[in-house]
Amino acid sequence: MFKHVQSVTVAATFSVLLAGCAQQSGISIEQAPVQTPASWSQQTKVELTEQDKNWLAQTIDSSVLQAVETALNNNFELQQQKLAVEALEQTAIASGATLWPSLNLSFANSRRKQAGYSTSHDLSLSASYELDLWGKLAANDRQVNLQLASQKAQLEQFKQNLIAQVILAWFAAVEAEQQLNLSKQRHKNSQQNLSIIESGYESGLNSALDVYLSRSEEANEQSRVASSETSLVTAVTQLELLLGTTPSGNFAVTSQDIPEVSATLNPGVPSEVIANKPSLGASWLSLMAQDAGLAFAHKQRFPSISLTASLGTGSSELGDLLSSDLGWSLIGNITQPIFNAGRLKANEEKARIETKQAEQGYLSDINQAFADVENGLSKAQNLQISHNAFKAAAENAQLAQQLSFEQYLKGLVSYTTVLDAQTRAFNAQSSLIQSKYQLLENRLQLHLALGGNFNSIVANGSAQL
Repeated sequence: MFKHVQSVTVAATFSVLLAGCAQQSGISIEQAPVQTPASWSQQTKVELTEQDKNWLAQTIDSSVLQAVETALNNNFELQQQKLAVEALEQTAIASGATLWPSLNLSFANSRRKQAGYSTSHDLSLSASYELDLWGKLAANDRQVNLQLASQKAQLEQFKQNLIAQVILAWFAAVEAEQQLNLSKQRHKNSQQNLSIIESGYESGLNSALDVYLSRSEEANEQSRVASSETSLVTAVTQLELLLGTTPSGNFAVTSQDIPEVSATLNPGVPSEVIANKPSLGASWLSLMAQDAGLAFAHKQRFPSISLTASLGTGSSELGDLLSSDLGWSLIGNITQPIFNAGRLKANEEKARIETKQAEQGYLSDINQAFADVENGLSKAQNLQISHNAFKAAAENAQLAQQLSFEQYLKGLVSYTTVLDAQTRAFNAQSSLIQSKYQLLENRLQLHLALGGNFNSIVANGSAQL
């Protein structure tokens, strides 16, 4: 009767322990907790042409693709990300090893003096294994593997971001070169105007005021050229940094113009962003890893059960060691934390709070991802309107500039009218160049915000993701 009661008591005790170890998750949400709308607020139903669908492939020429390949091979930050993944892979191997028994072979040799000399040789083989009855070791292993998966997703997002940065840096250098050429043209025109006006002044046709204004304009344009040259060097240096090459400011950007993209876009549905964007996947996996850490911290408060077995022999003569009788031992060990001043409980509560913190971070990441798309869609439409307006302004300002100088030579308008027309013309051309880059920049950023990637265009070249 006593044995029966004792067995029931032991069974009940283990049942309580197992129930306690069945730790509920600290996560209170699903992977897609936000109620996503059916469509984006800025989305309009349009039929995309083949040119609209293939805008990205048309943007990337062989020279840009070669720069992307160089960045994927040499970028220092990307190499750091890869090494971080490799380090975590080794951590995962070490973590998985705790689920298996460990086996150790040892040999000891000793010599003592006590009423003479004595020598002993010992050879032993020992094995130890911790029973993962509560799933504590499995929880720790799961946490490490989830951290590894999150790091890999971050690496994928970093690669995609790097490709976009290289493309944008390339065309930022193209824009800077176009702005420099425009500044040089403005300076050349101002020199020609100055020569004409000084000649007219010497002939008594122009006033001294016109000469001073023309000289001032020529000096301003010379300063603008110097500023544009600095901007070009800065843009090229930034590209060289992304490529992982020594910054010199001398990298040759071969593209002649910035590709023009339209505002036509089919962004899909909001739920696809959560499914496709690597950074959101990394955020979710990080949250899952934090939750596994909570389970590990909870199970740390339960007994650890381990088994140790050893097989060994000893002899005073080294030659007789292997022929000596073998001895063996088998030891079972149970360790139960009893008093630790609340340390284990505090660690569990800390892990619970950190899980909640990671959960809020994941929710914030989702909302930010939706905001990035909405802002990008709205910006795309407005940038296209501005770009079309700059086109018209540049054409009209160019005509006005030519007409004003002709009228000045005929004495119909003052030279300030000519300067004003020139300023308007060149500013409109500069804004047009800038707007083309802004359209491309917004489209690439929107492409990433929607969970898009560059795998297709990179796969067609030699660069490898």
